[in-house]
Parts: sequence; C-alpha cells; structure tokens
Amino acid sequence: MRTILLATSNPGKLREIQSAMGDLPVRWITLKGLSAAIPQAEETGDTFAANAIEKAVYYSRAAGLRTLADDSGLQVDALGGAPGVRSARYAGLDSDVVGREQADAANNARLLAELANVPDEKRTARFRCALALVDGERVLVETSGVVEGRMLRAPRGTNGFGYDPLFFIPAMGCTTAELTQEQKNQISHRGQAVRALHPLLAKLLGA
Repeated sequence: MRTILLATSNPGKLREIQSAMGDLPVRWITLKGLSAAIPQAEETGDTFAANAIEKAVYYSRAAGLRTLADDSGLQVDALGGAPGVRSARYAGLDSDVVGREQADAANNARLLAELANVPDEKRTARFRCALALVDGERVLVETSGVVEGRMLRAPRGTNGFGYDPLFFIPAMGCTTAELTQEQKNQISHRGQAVRALHPLLAKLLGA
C-alpha cells in the first residue's frame, strides 16, 4: 500500500476519495492524521489549477509524502469570473475564524448584491474544481471538473454549503443544495475531477 496525503482536514472529502479509489492500493490520510501539525498553506495562485498545485507541493514537501490537493470555486460570467479563486473569502471573512455558516452567509449576501441588477438570462455561472497529485515539487497528475448553471435571486435548499443554495442547475431543475449527496457527487465539479483521477492514478501505481 502506498500512503498518499489528502491535503484537507475535511472528513467528507476523505470519504469521497476513499469511496472512489477504494480498489487501488492506497492508504489515504488527511492533515489530521499527520504526527505533527503543518501550518496552513497560502493560496496565491490566480487559477484553481495553480492553487491546487501550490497546496499539494507545500504539504508534500512538509510531510514527505505524495500529496493530493484540490481547489475549487464559483465563476459568475456577469462578474468577470468572480468570485473565482476568492470564492471562500469573497466577503472578506475567514471561515476558520468566524465559522462556515457565517462566512457562507456573508459571501452569498455580497454575491446577491452584486448581481441585483443583472437579468436572469445573464446570470450564468459554473462551479470548477482542479485536483493535483504531486511528489515533492513534481506534478504527477492533474484533473479538473466543471458543472454549469445560473445564479438565483434567493436561496433554495438546505443540503449544500457555500453558494449551493443559489446555484441552479437547469438540467436537474433544482439548486445544488436541493440535491441529495449521492446526486451531488454524480454531477458535481469535484465528483467529476475525482472520477477522472481514478484511471490516471491506477496507471501511475501500476494497478
């Protein structure tokens, strides 16, 4: 079994990866599974892919392990692609300090305010995710995923987080926050990126 560090402390992401990669000879651990804490990585890239690589390289060098990292967020066309890589801190709040619910509420409020005068047909947007697997400073695998939708004027649904209650998917007839977790995993940007990773990781491992 090869140990790979998943650069997150989120148990949900760990379960998602373990479920998708369960047939591969890999032991997945998160940042919480390390013997010593590592300071949080900075995210200075101007694209999701750049940030994913930056985080993966940082934690791989610090832990001495192959590391998989992701970066994801929302791009709204009418806002020139914003919030983009600043999605999690669009309103200037850090969820690690104020809590996820408060940060999400502030981000959604800012987004709605900026889109107040944008007509429905021009509220197109997408969730995008980038994954990067590195060994030290060497990038081994990169994948990505995207799901298209549009932004509503009021939240709908309680199953999601972040911008999920505002992100309407026409093909599903509902917001991301109205999907079950299983449905969300099947169509989400992160789910797509994870599924694309499987054959590439299998080839890398010779599985």
